[in-house]
Amino acid sequence: MKETSKFSFKNYRSGIILLEIQSLIPEKFINVMWKNNIYIKNIKKKSITTMTMEINLRDYDKIEDIARRTGTRIKIINRRGPIFFIIKLKRKITLVFGIILFIGTIYYLSTFIWSVKINSEEGLPPYIIRQQLKSYGIKPGINKDKINVYKIEKDLVKDNDNIMWAKVRIQGSELNVSVVQRKSPPNIVEENTPCNLIAKRDGKVVRAYTTKGTVVVKVGDDVKKGQLLVKGEQGLEGSTYSVHAAGYIICTTTYEASETVKVNNIKNERTGKKIENYYINFRGKKQYLKKDNNKFNKYDKIEESKFIFGKETYFEVKQVTVKGNLQKIVQDTGQKLYNNISCNLDKSIKIVNKVITYEGQDPCKVKVQVTAEENIAIPDTITN
Repeated sequence: MKETSKFSFKNYRSGIILLEIQSLIPEKFINVMWKNNIYIKNIKKKSITTMTMEINLRDYDKIEDIARRTGTRIKIINRRGPIFFIIKLKRKITLVFGIILFIGTIYYLSTFIWSVKINSEEGLPPYIIRQQLKSYGIKPGINKDKINVYKIEKDLVKDNDNIMWAKVRIQGSELNVSVVQRKSPPNIVEENTPCNLIAKRDGKVVRAYTTKGTVVVKVGDDVKKGQLLVKGEQGLEGSTYSVHAAGYIICTTTYEASETVKVNNIKNERTGKKIENYYINFRGKKQYLKKDNNKFNKYDKIEESKFIFGKETYFEVKQVTVKGNLQKIVQDTGQKLYNNISCNLDKSIKIVNKVITYEGQDPCKVKVQVTAEENIAIPDTITN
């Protein structure tokens, strides 16, 4: 009752209060209330001397006076109505103000860019792109309203000859920049230009087909990269003429890859022994309430803190060797290397064999050799 009386209920006319009254003659208290035109509802008798009832908030001052005159004790059990919500807000105005300030601060900070993420290819270092963006005034801390993503895209392509295409987008508080490197077109030899066919890699000839030109290698020959395979020349000796050589020189080629892996691994295991220290963090300095000397040679340290109180736990660990299955590791590593090789091969290349070998026990060097059949002939313009 005292807590509620801090507020002047005269200013509020809405709201319901659930009262509990205690009196030797509670009926007398109710009769006096009725005589004073006080509206009462939901009267319930809990015992001979105790009753509960609901009254309007605007009648509370009258009831206090009646309770003093009749020697009745009253107790507020519950309150309903918008006025009580307003009263609670008044009591917690600092909390409400803090929440509003927090939401406002978050909203204000969300109008700025706080990080710049750059996705680029190998030939376009992110550092170069970042420096270009800084020259445009684009850096963490800039307001989103000052960013025109389409203008930035045009400027990046215009000011950097290595950039073919750029995409700039704002995602939350992050600016995402994606660029694609400009690549030189391949040298194309026109069909009416005289040319030879040379080897683009080492191999062993297994088949040769030509529609123009003169083959200068035969099945079974070992050829090296850059070696002449088909000469861009036709006709009888003494009356030859240059042509655009065309055909296929199918060779067996070899692709290799290797990787060194550990077979046995060392990991740390806890022994079950531990040390716990407790402290108070005061102005960045730890004042220990309990501190034991750490005598462990190897240990894991876990630190927990809550407000100014903290706890350090040291767990003793020992190194344990975990033995691996050599054959399984070799096969798994070999398969991984084989997948990497096959993914990088052209679809026209036919893989005919693969061999997985290894050297050493721990560490172990795994080597994969893939044998394939492919056309290694590429055009080479004839120059005088």
